[in-house]
Amino acid sequence: MDNNHVGAGDQQQSCDALSVRDQRGLILHLLYAADSFDYQVSLEAIVDNFSRGFECVIEPHSALVVQAQAIVDKRIELDEQIKPLLDNWKFERIGCMTRLILRMAIWELEYTQTEHSIVINEAIELAKGYAESDAHKFINGVLDKWVKEHQEAKEMSETGIKI
Repeated sequence: MDNNHVGAGDQQQSCDALSVRDQRGLILHLLYAADSFDYQVSLEAIVDNFSRGFECVIEPHSALVVQAQAIVDKRIELDEQIKPLLDNWKFERIGCMTRLILRMAIWELEYTQTEHSIVINEAIELAKGYAESDAHKFINGVLDKWVKEHQEAKEMSETGIKI
């Protein structure tokens, strides 16, 4: 018998016990579901559906749900940060998963203390697993450019140079 499968009568595990990498993957799945419904279905309803359909319970107020909701809420602002980074690409041409991974990574770069190298590496790994072929290279380039521009802006503000 498969020990990883939850059988009838077994208790589901909390998704909070997942590794950070697996939590990022789950957040990406939540974002994909929200995007698939054109953001017309609440994240709460999506989380409830996921909890009933999978082997782990997603607590409605867990950190991963809070992060997914923050990304959904800031998706327009995040997209506006992505657009100037796209050399010779139209935003509308970016595949769904690539766009969602970029939003997620830029949100994490902007709003958490996670090292940028970790965020970029995790975004690349998500892209290899879920996005279009070679999207990981595109994502690496876009995120690298974002980091360089924001580090320059931060250094200028710290030294008092106005942009």
